[in-house]
Amino acid sequence: MTTDPALPVSDAADGPENPDSVHFRAPVSFVRRGSRLQGRRQQAWDELSDVFVIDVPRVHSDTSVDPEYVFDAEAAFGRGSPLVVEIGSGLGEAITHAAEQNPDKNFLAVEVYLPGLAQTLQRIGQKNLTNVRVVQANAPEVLTTMLPAGSVDELWVFFPDPWHKTRHHKRRMVKDSFAELAARALAPGGLWRLATDWSDYAVQMREVLDASAQFESLHPGERSGAGSPLTQVRAQGLEGKEASDDVDTLGGWAPRFEGRILTSFENKAHQAGRLIFDLTYRRI
Repeated sequence: MTTDPALPVSDAADGPENPDSVHFRAPVSFVRRGSRLQGRRQQAWDELSDVFVIDVPRVHSDTSVDPEYVFDAEAAFGRGSPLVVEIGSGLGEAITHAAEQNPDKNFLAVEVYLPGLAQTLQRIGQKNLTNVRVVQANAPEVLTTMLPAGSVDELWVFFPDPWHKTRHHKRRMVKDSFAELAARALAPGGLWRLATDWSDYAVQMREVLDASAQFESLHPGERSGAGSPLTQVRAQGLEGKEASDDVDTLGGWAPRFEGRILTSFENKAHQAGRLIFDLTYRRI
């Protein structure tokens, strides 16, 4: 999930997993951080959580979802409108901006980091939004049981934790099993938008989605060769890699999603000299 670059990623997730929960038998794709709220975040939570936070019944932890619970979007929003779900909404910059620009759509922010959700509430209040709801929950459980099958019109996964170490790649969110869950939640014709600033994760995302029989790329073959951001990363030796003349002949990279505001996280990636990889796939 999206991580706050100011917060360190540790190896804590290598610890024991809860054997009683199906979702915790697999390695987690995030590192839990402090959940203490202070100042304006606490004030936003106190004032807005009753309306905008989805009260999810728990099973094992404060991010689990009772498998019997099913989200009723029409009841939560008071209307039936296209539903956009962002997995790993971070501090809420992208989803609240999109909600402000698209008042005809409903937006659900999914995040495990409580201060991030509180910050999202603060933005909701500042913008006087009514079309955003937030939930503190594990993404696999949200996609497996909480969301009705075929109920999501767009699914966003922007800048999930890249888990740089090779031995941690298994913890990356976007993999074959996650694609199956995404396909379940998305309506036929629904879009899955992804973005990352790390080339090897971008390649993994592309491989996973291209291999899925339930998705088709909206940009097959586009931005390949010299115009590929992957070719540029390799040629310029970015991300601490040794420069090479290996050309990306496959492409498939989407143009930057105009609906995604330049967040503080993405801006720091630009400042660090990393390139952004966008992908967009349609649920078949």
